[in-house]
Amino acid sequence: MIRPAYMIGLALVAGGCVLPFVTEGYTIYSMTRLLALAIAIAGVNLLTGVAGLFSIGQSAFFALGAYAVGIGGQQLGLSPYLCLPLAALWGGLLGFGFGWPAARLSAVHLALLTWGLAISLPRVLKSTWLEDWTGGVQGLYLERPGAPVWTGLTDDQWWWFVTLAITLAVFVMLDNVLRSRWGRAFRAARDQPLAASSMGVHVGYYRALAFAVSGAVTAVAGAITGLLDDFVAPDAYSVFFSITLLVGAVAGGIHSLAGALVGAVMLAVLSSLSQGLSQYIAFPIYGFVLIGLIMLAPRGVTPQFERLLRWLSGRLTQGRRG
Repeated sequence: MIRPAYMIGLALVAGGCVLPFVTEGYTIYSMTRLLALAIAIAGVNLLTGVAGLFSIGQSAFFALGAYAVGIGGQQLGLSPYLCLPLAALWGGLLGFGFGWPAARLSAVHLALLTWGLAISLPRVLKSTWLEDWTGGVQGLYLERPGAPVWTGLTDDQWWWFVTLAITLAVFVMLDNVLRSRWGRAFRAARDQPLAASSMGVHVGYYRALAFAVSGAVTAVAGAITGLLDDFVAPDAYSVFFSITLLVGAVAGGIHSLAGALVGAVMLAVLSSLSQGLSQYIAFPIYGFVLIGLIMLAPRGVTPQFERLLRWLSGRLTQGRRG
């Protein structure tokens, strides 16, 4: 039997294959950025929702992926398609290297450490001794490859399908990870670290591994977004962006991969509503939305929707029996 989640996924894929042919270019571009944002939120869901490691430094991994494409293309002359897996590799290595010592800290100290990472990386990217590679304050311009002639697609349509394929691959990979011994070890280290350690689970190793997988996934999202925008700059990857990803994860359902897609859609709606406002006004808006969601739907929109479907299914079953 096919699980309902897979049936919904197949329906979304079928709709995604039709979408670029019935919408205009800018809408396709916006939807493609939404998929990249969903990938980044999925990394937060794995790290915080599954492994229980609170982080507000995801913007650093996102920036690493974006600059991996920029430096790889401009300085090293590599193809952007080759830079995407390299961004994942760099994000995974940084995540593991950062997570190995950080995973042994308490929740408060871990939050402060990841906050420091998000604060310091943009300043490092602006530094004069890296300016030849990162472009300093001015950033880097990227050259996004166009659609191959044989496809007959526009550039926006081509990158929609590329991003859709990457999104499917990332979500299938994460789903397999969560159902494997890694996923069970992540949950055990989150819920009962002492009991897990006594059963032979290396808690520190698996927490660092969660950072690595999350960092790799988030770096891929940053690389895609950098290519879509054709530009990367340090100021785009501030702590506010990390908090935005966290809001999307909580809003959609931080314990669910499907919640990453829902959270990305909700962030897109919030972004359109707060468009034109300064960061000092937009920041409280995100805060009020987060407070309201925690009060009304503590586990996120997706679990609440699943509960509603189960309730309706039970009512329909009772009605048929009656």
